Amino acid sequence: MNDAARTEAARLADARTADASAVALPEAAAAHPGHAGRAVRGPGGGLGPVALVVAGGLSVQFGSAVAVLLMPRAGAVGVVTLRLILAAVVLLLVCRPKVRGYTRADWGTVVAFGAAMAGMNVLFYQAVERIPLGAAVTLEVLGPLVLSVIASRRLVSFVWAGLALAGVMLLSGGGFDRLDPVGAAYALAAGAMWATYIVFSARTGRRFPQADGLALAMAVGAVLTLPLGVAEAGSKLLVPSTIGLGLAVALMSSVLPYTLELLALRRMPAPTFAVLMSLEPAIAATAGFLVLHQALSVTDALAISLVIAASIGAVRSQVAKK
Repeated sequence: MNDAARTEAARLADARTADASAVALPEAAAAHPGHAGRAVRGPGGGLGPVALVVAGGLSVQFGSAVAVLLMPRAGAVGVVTLRLILAAVVLLLVCRPKVRGYTRADWGTVVAFGAAMAGMNVLFYQAVERIPLGAAVTLEVLGPLVLSVIASRRLVSFVWAGLALAGVMLLSGGGFDRLDPVGAAYALAAGAMWATYIVFSARTGRRFPQADGLALAMAVGAVLTLPLGVAEAGSKLLVPSTIGLGLAVALMSSVLPYTLELLALRRMPAPTFAVLMSLEPAIAATAGFLVLHQALSVTDALAISLVIAASIGAVRSQVAKK
């Protein structure tokens, strides 16, 4: 989604720790790469930050569910276009990023970040158009999980990878014929883009102050998807009710979760945040059930649980290594 997002942040204090916490959810990494490596505890500790993280996750996944409802009007790519354009407008107005004083390498990084963001969202929305939301997020999270295994280089990481693979095989019933194979392929491809997104979100955080890089990358993603969205939906993108729903998706899936997660990271350690982000597949399955009436079988629930356990284990192992 995973189709960020999931808005101010400080510069990246430690890139490796940022990547470790970002493994669970890339949109969070983009929103606040600077705070991923450090946490500031305030008076509102305890359950407060946890509630903020859970609220952000609920916002992202219920936003994705609303996006699925919007797809019959504008198509998957049209919805992505609306989300990125409207989210970019909001972030640019809030952040007002400077565009001068950056090198060619800086701009190359932010363009790559925006391209990864656009690709991840387009692929993920193509997936949820074909397979249940919970299954799509579960398959998508394999991308960050593989990145975690590669970054860790520890034997125990392969145990977590095997556990995740068992969950995926269970979800697919031994083959992706139980799920739409095209939808499953889109979800796996979105996971690969998610991993790419994480890498460039950290690099962008090092090069751009606060959330300027995020706002600029969101604008890049919007520009890249605009021709595709116009080709698919055309004038449907200009229908007021469609724009209104698109704004709801942009706020729920990008602006609101970024803000909530930023507030949470000021009061909780990054590893704790990453573990909580590993619950995204379960939240997605809940949103799919409540909004889209996509019921889960016992087997599906077990498969999602295995992938969640693998994600949590991978994050904790990587943090323990440090």
